[in-house]
Amino acid sequence: MSNFSSEPSGEQEEVQSLLAPPGVLERRVHKLIGQRDLLSSQLSITKESLAKVRAYLNIAGKVGEALEILSRQLFESLLKLVEDKLSMALQEVLEQPIVLKAQADWKRGGASVQFWIERDGKAEDIMKGQGGSVANILSVGLRMFALTTLDVRAHRRFLVLDEQDCWIRPDLVSRLVKIVHDAGNALGFQVLMISHHEARSFAEYAERIFEFESSSDGVRVSKWSNSALASDDPAK
Repeated sequence: MSNFSSEPSGEQEEVQSLLAPPGVLERRVHKLIGQRDLLSSQLSITKESLAKVRAYLNIAGKVGEALEILSRQLFESLLKLVEDKLSMALQEVLEQPIVLKAQADWKRGGASVQFWIERDGKAEDIMKGQGGSVANILSVGLRMFALTTLDVRAHRRFLVLDEQDCWIRPDLVSRLVKIVHDAGNALGFQVLMISHHEARSFAEYAERIFEFESSSDGVRVSKWSNSALASDDPAK
Protein backbone atom coordinates (compact mmCIF):
# COMPACT_ATOMS: atom_id res chain seq x y z
CA MET A 1 0.00 0.00 0.00
CA SER A 2 1.46 3.37 -1.00
CA ASN A 3 1.32 6.66 1.06
CA PHE A 4 1.07 10.06 -0.65
CA SER A 5 1.55 13.52 0.94
CA SER A 6 -0.18 16.61 -0.33
CA GLU A 7 2.38 19.03 1.25
CA PRO A 8 5.08 20.33 -1.18
CA SER A 9 8.69 19.39 -0.50
CA GLY A 10 11.58 21.91 -0.31
CA GLU A 11 12.51 21.21 -3.90
CA GLN A 12 8.95 21.78 -4.96
CA GLU A 13 8.83 25.15 -3.14
CA GLU A 14 12.04 26.27 -4.88
CA VAL A 15 10.62 25.22 -8.24
CA GLN A 16 7.39 27.03 -7.47
CA SER A 17 9.41 30.14 -6.50
CA LEU A 18 11.29 30.05 -9.78
CA LEU A 19 8.09 29.53 -11.64
CA ALA A 20 6.42 32.58 -10.03
CA PRO A 21 4.21 34.66 -12.24
CA PRO A 22 6.09 36.95 -14.67
CA GLY A 23 4.82 40.09 -12.94
CA VAL A 24 6.32 39.02 -9.61
CA LEU A 25 9.62 38.13 -11.24
CA GLU A 26 9.70 41.45 -13.09
CA ARG A 27 9.24 43.38 -9.86
CA ARG A 28 12.07 41.40 -8.26
CA VAL A 29 14.33 42.17 -11.21
CA HIS A 30 13.55 45.90 -11.02
CA LYS A 31 14.24 45.85 -7.28
CA LEU A 32 17.59 44.14 -7.79
CA ILE A 33 18.47 46.58 -10.55
CA GLY A 34 17.66 49.50 -8.21
CA GLN A 35 19.85 48.04 -5.48
CA ARG A 36 22.65 47.53 -7.98
CA ASP A 37 22.40 51.13 -9.20
CA LEU A 38 22.40 52.45 -5.61
CA LEU A 39 25.45 50.40 -4.66
CA SER A 40 27.17 51.46 -7.87
CA SER A 41 26.49 55.13 -7.07
CA GLN A 42 27.75 54.71 -3.52
CA LEU A 43 30.86 52.98 -4.83
CA SER A 44 31.53 55.88 -7.20
CA ILE A 45 31.18 58.42 -4.37
CA THR A 46 33.47 56.36 -2.13
CA LYS A 47 36.09 56.09 -4.89
CA GLU A 48 35.91 59.85 -5.47
CA SER A 49 36.32 60.59 -1.76
CA LEU A 50 39.20 58.14 -1.53
CA ALA A 51 40.90 59.81 -4.49
CA LYS A 52 40.58 63.22 -2.74
CA VAL A 53 42.03 61.82 0.48
CA ARG A 54 44.95 60.30 -1.39
CA ALA A 55 45.56 63.57 -3.22
CA TYR A 56 45.49 65.49 0.10
CA LEU A 57 47.88 63.03 1.70
CA ASN A 58 50.23 63.45 -1.23
CA ILE A 59 50.47 67.22 -0.66
CA ALA A 60 49.96 67.32 3.13
CA GLY A 61 53.67 67.47 3.81
CA LYS A 62 54.19 70.31 1.36
CA VAL A 63 51.19 72.20 2.74
CA GLY A 64 52.50 71.85 6.30
CA GLU A 65 55.91 73.10 5.22
CA ALA A 66 54.38 76.05 3.35
CA LEU A 67 52.24 76.99 6.37
CA GLU A 68 55.26 76.88 8.65
CA ILE A 69 57.20 79.16 6.30
CA LEU A 70 54.24 81.54 6.10
CA SER A 71 53.89 81.52 9.89
CA ARG A 72 57.55 82.39 10.31
CA GLN A 73 57.33 85.19 7.76
CA LEU A 74 54.27 86.63 9.48
CA PHE A 75 55.91 86.41 12.91
CA GLU A 76 59.09 88.06 11.63
CA SER A 77 57.10 90.87 10.02
CA LEU A 78 55.32 91.48 13.34
CA LEU A 79 58.66 91.37 15.12
CA LYS A 80 59.99 94.01 12.72
CA LEU A 81 56.96 96.17 13.52
CA VAL A 82 57.70 95.78 17.25
CA GLU A 83 61.32 96.78 16.61
CA ASP A 84 60.34 99.93 14.75
CA LYS A 85 57.61 101.09 17.15
CA LEU A 86 59.57 100.44 20.34
CA SER A 87 62.71 102.01 18.91
CA MET A 88 60.67 105.18 18.34
CA ALA A 89 59.37 104.97 21.91
CA LEU A 90 62.88 104.57 23.36
CA GLN A 91 64.20 107.52 21.38
CA GLU A 92 61.23 109.74 22.20
CA VAL A 93 61.28 109.04 25.94
CA LEU A 94 65.01 108.79 26.62
CA GLU A 95 66.30 111.19 23.93
CA GLN A 96 69.06 108.74 23.04
CA PRO A 97 70.16 107.36 19.64
CA ILE A 98 69.32 103.75 20.47
CA VAL A 99 67.31 101.20 18.52
CA LEU A 100 65.72 97.94 19.56
CA LYS A 101 66.84 94.74 17.87
CA ALA A 102 65.07 91.39 18.01
CA GLN A 103 65.98 87.99 16.64
CA ALA A 104 63.72 84.91 16.59
CA ASP A 105 65.11 81.44 17.10
CA TRP A 106 62.88 78.59 15.89
CA LYS A 107 62.97 75.27 17.70
CA ARG A 108 60.42 72.43 17.72
CA GLY A 109 57.81 74.51 15.95
CA GLY A 110 58.02 77.40 18.45
CA ALA A 111 59.91 80.67 18.56
CA SER A 112 62.01 82.27 21.24
CA VAL A 113 63.02 85.92 20.85
CA GLN A 114 66.19 87.60 21.95
CA PHE A 115 66.09 91.39 22.45
CA TRP A 116 68.93 93.88 22.68
CA ILE A 117 69.56 97.53 21.85
CA GLU A 118 72.13 99.05 19.58
CA ARG A 119 73.90 102.35 20.05
CA ASP A 120 76.10 103.52 17.19
CA GLY A 121 76.10 99.98 15.84
CA LYS A 122 77.21 98.42 19.13
CA ALA A 123 75.01 95.96 21.00
CA GLU A 124 73.96 96.62 24.60
CA ASP A 125 72.14 94.41 27.08
CA ILE A 126 68.70 95.86 27.80
CA MET A 127 68.92 94.62 31.39
CA LYS A 128 72.21 96.38 32.09
CA GLY A 129 72.91 100.07 32.12
CA GLN A 130 70.31 102.80 31.57
CA GLY A 131 69.16 102.27 35.18
CA GLY A 132 66.42 99.91 34.04
CA SER A 133 64.61 102.58 32.02
CA VAL A 134 65.01 100.70 28.72
CA ALA A 135 63.58 97.51 30.18
CA ASN A 136 60.64 99.44 31.65
CA ILE A 137 59.74 101.08 28.34
CA LEU A 138 60.08 97.83 26.41
CA SER A 139 57.93 96.06 29.00
CA VAL A 140 55.08 98.50 28.39
CA GLY A 141 55.26 98.04 24.63
CA LEU A 142 55.50 94.25 24.72
CA ARG A 143 52.62 93.92 27.18
CA MET A 144 50.42 96.05 24.93
CA PHE A 145 51.44 93.98 21.94
CA ALA A 146 50.60 90.77 23.82
CA LEU A 147 47.17 92.13 24.76
CA THR A 148 46.34 92.82 21.11
CA THR A 149 46.70 89.10 20.33
CA LEU A 150 44.02 88.05 22.85
CA ASP A 151 40.37 87.52 22.01
CA VAL A 152 38.51 90.64 23.17
CA ARG A 153 35.43 88.51 23.86
CA ALA A 154 37.29 86.73 26.66
CA HIS A 155 39.90 89.33 27.70
CA ARG A 156 39.11 92.94 28.49
CA ARG A 157 41.67 95.36 27.11
CA PHE A 158 42.68 96.71 30.50
CA LEU A 159 46.34 97.20 31.42
CA VAL A 160 47.79 98.00 34.85
CA LEU A 161 51.27 99.57 34.90
CA ASP A 162 52.71 99.47 38.41
CA GLU A 163 55.71 101.77 38.83
CA GLN A 164 56.56 101.38 35.15
CA ASP A 165 58.30 104.76 35.31
CA CYS A 166 60.41 104.04 38.38
CA TRP A 167 63.76 104.13 36.51
CA ILE A 168 62.93 107.10 34.32
CA ARG A 169 64.13 110.60 35.08
CA PRO A 170 61.32 112.75 36.52
CA ASP A 171 61.54 115.24 33.64
CA LEU A 172 61.03 112.40 31.12
CA VAL A 173 58.06 110.72 32.80
CA SER A 174 55.49 112.81 30.92
CA ARG A 175 56.94 111.51 27.65
CA LEU A 176 56.28 107.94 28.68
CA VAL A 177 52.79 108.93 29.79
CA LYS A 178 52.16 110.46 26.34
CA ILE A 179 53.22 107.26 24.56
CA VAL A 180 51.05 105.13 26.83
CA HIS A 181 48.13 107.51 26.31
CA ASP A 182 48.46 107.55 22.51
CA ALA A 183 48.97 103.79 22.24
CA GLY A 184 46.07 103.12 24.58
CA ASN A 185 43.75 105.26 22.48
CA ALA A 186 44.93 103.69 19.23
CA LEU A 187 44.51 100.14 20.51
CA GLY A 188 41.36 100.71 22.54
CA PHE A 189 43.01 100.00 25.91
CA GLN A 190 42.06 101.30 29.33
CA VAL A 191 45.31 101.90 31.24
CA LEU A 192 45.82 102.39 34.96
CA MET A 193 49.26 103.79 35.88
CA ILE A 194 50.59 103.66 39.43
CA SER A 195 53.48 106.00 40.14
CA HIS A 196 55.42 107.81 42.83
CA HIS A 197 56.19 110.72 40.50
CA GLU A 198 54.45 114.07 40.80
CA ALA A 199 50.86 114.29 39.62
CA ARG A 200 51.71 117.11 37.21
CA SER A 201 53.70 114.58 35.12
CA PHE A 202 50.36 113.00 34.18
CA ALA A 203 48.22 116.14 33.97
CA GLU A 204 48.28 116.60 30.20
CA TYR A 205 47.32 113.04 29.22
CA ALA A 206 45.53 111.36 32.14
CA GLU A 207 41.74 111.47 32.22
CA ARG A 208 41.67 111.16 36.02
CA ILE A 209 44.39 111.44 38.67
CA PHE A 210 44.05 110.20 42.25
CA GLU A 211 46.60 110.70 45.03
CA PHE A 212 46.87 108.20 47.90
CA GLU A 213 48.39 109.38 51.19
CA SER A 214 48.90 107.61 54.48
CA SER A 215 47.10 109.17 57.41
CA SER A 216 46.28 108.34 61.01
CA ASP A 217 42.90 107.08 59.78
CA GLY A 218 44.40 104.83 57.09
CA VAL A 219 44.72 106.01 53.50
CA ARG A 220 43.39 109.32 52.23
CA VAL A 221 42.42 109.56 48.56
CA SER A 222 42.39 112.89 46.75
CA LYS A 223 41.19 113.52 43.22
CA TRP A 224 43.19 116.11 41.29
CA SER A 225 41.65 118.50 38.83
CA ASN A 226 43.48 120.50 36.15
CA SER A 227 43.09 123.71 38.15
CA ALA A 228 44.35 121.97 41.28
CA LEU A 229 47.42 120.76 39.42
CA ALA A 230 48.23 124.35 38.52
CA SER A 231 48.25 125.29 42.21
CA ASP A 232 49.51 121.96 43.56
CA ASP A 233 46.40 121.74 45.72
CA PRO A 234 44.29 118.62 45.16
CA ALA A 235 40.53 118.88 45.20
CA LYS A 236 39.40 117.02 48.28
